[in-house]
Amino acid sequence: MQKKWWHEKVAYQIYPKSYCDSNGDGIGDLQGIISKLDYLKELGVDIIWLSPIYCSPLADQGYDISDYYNIDPRFGTMEDMEQLIAEAKKRDMYILMDLVVNHCSDEHEWFRKACEDPDGKYGKYFYIEDARDGKLPCNWRSYFGGSVWEKLPGHEDKYYLHLFHKKQPDLNWENPELREEVYTMINWWLDKGLAGFRIDAIINIKKALPWKDYPADREDGLCSVQYMLKDAVGVGDFLGEMRDRTFKLYDAFTAGEVFNEKEEELPDFIGDNGYFSTMFDFREAVCGTSDKGWYDCKIITPDDYRSCVFESQARVEGVGFLSNIIENHDEPRGVSRYIPERDCCDTSKKMLATLNFMVKGLPFLYQGQEIGMENIKFESIDEVDDISTLDEYQVALKAGLSPEEALKAMGRFSRDNARTPFQWSSEANAGFTTGTPWLRVNPNYPEINLAAQRNDPDSVYQYYRKLIALRKDPEYKDVIVYGTLIPLWEDQTNLMAFYRKSENQTLLVIANYQRDPRTVTLEGGFRKLLLSNLPELTSEGCTITLAGYQAVVLEV
Repeated sequence: MQKKWWHEKVAYQIYPKSYCDSNGDGIGDLQGIISKLDYLKELGVDIIWLSPIYCSPLADQGYDISDYYNIDPRFGTMEDMEQLIAEAKKRDMYILMDLVVNHCSDEHEWFRKACEDPDGKYGKYFYIEDARDGKLPCNWRSYFGGSVWEKLPGHEDKYYLHLFHKKQPDLNWENPELREEVYTMINWWLDKGLAGFRIDAIINIKKALPWKDYPADREDGLCSVQYMLKDAVGVGDFLGEMRDRTFKLYDAFTAGEVFNEKEEELPDFIGDNGYFSTMFDFREAVCGTSDKGWYDCKIITPDDYRSCVFESQARVEGVGFLSNIIENHDEPRGVSRYIPERDCCDTSKKMLATLNFMVKGLPFLYQGQEIGMENIKFESIDEVDDISTLDEYQVALKAGLSPEEALKAMGRFSRDNARTPFQWSSEANAGFTTGTPWLRVNPNYPEINLAAQRNDPDSVYQYYRKLIALRKDPEYKDVIVYGTLIPLWEDQTNLMAFYRKSENQTLLVIANYQRDPRTVTLEGGFRKLLLSNLPELTSEGCTITLAGYQAVVLEV
């Protein structure tokens, strides 16, 4: 594997709307982010990914872009963006933007012109079809529910494709003119000094054509888009062209949001000349999911979590780097998902952090993860903003759940869990804004906030700083960044252990993924305790006893 400039870095995702509000309008903004750069530097962050800040009607919180070349006034100005890039550079930090090019907004100029002339130049930027005898071209279900086909405004018998929200028409990547527009835009941003992009929903750009129905998988007579994606062939032609025409020219860092890639294509995606620098590991996030809907999803167990991580690590060994996450803007909070509810505490949060950071790959923190932010408890569906949660709530009701049961089921997985404002302090609105926050602040902010943790050496925040410092320690960074991962004791329940092994060093990571203590015996003992999430480790000879949820990093 060729060594790259970003391999030793630590990345951090900011959801701008919920990070820091500098002007009191209840919405986070670019000046708010600039004001927190020194904090992120103190934490140890190198790469910062911003969720979308382009002009948008916010039907899907900015993932519906109406102008790729401008900053939405809610977040600031282009001058603010240029200042952010410059200030980050002064601190040896790198800024990524979200690249959303499977679809745009129905308020984008391209789509407006397509509506005026569906058979003209801009009509060919989208998938626009006639309804024959009132029958839609196919029975695919949108990711947000309902058909992927919507009537084209102003045209009674024409429909456009939207795999996501109806205000997010899909761009037609089969059209070379459209691709040229995309590449020009990407290079315009890279010329401004961006370090690269996180690339949204990119596997969807290749459709299995011609249109066809698949067997319905719910009573609505529709089917999941996943069936089509399994049949789609040739996405690599688009991705390779995009890499060569844009990212490669700038040595840009790219992190792909990739689902449904075919096993044999993995080197094409993240190998030495991959389409992307890295891609996110979603194996744990999709574990236990159900075609029926969120209400039918299974709770992931410690052994499930271990299996997911080890399977992902095995498939990429010798191929490339994964970006490892426990949460992001599209997922619930990791500590509320991967730790049993009754056991969620600082110790177990630190254990999960240890596993997240010590496996091979690029650690990608999500804002608030470093202070152990948790899911919010929804009192009513009226408190929910997220469109996918609202859709899944209706799916649960149709399946026979009571409103109370449906709300509880949605609460476990809602994207709003990760979108509540960052909890800076115990002051009003968690110090996020002097105004009224756009989304309710989690009521637990008086107990969980950065100000309380910053000066507490035993806090979750300070533990993340220790993990980042260990990853960057000249004595150990080579084995942590590049060392092979070798699983250990996979036959034991609620125990996750693995070696990180390089030519000259071996580290052993052990996590007691349960509340009861346990004893393990090491071959030959250990040389040094590098990190523990508890003050003491009980050991005698080659035997160590781990307290509930204790995690240790040992040099052996």
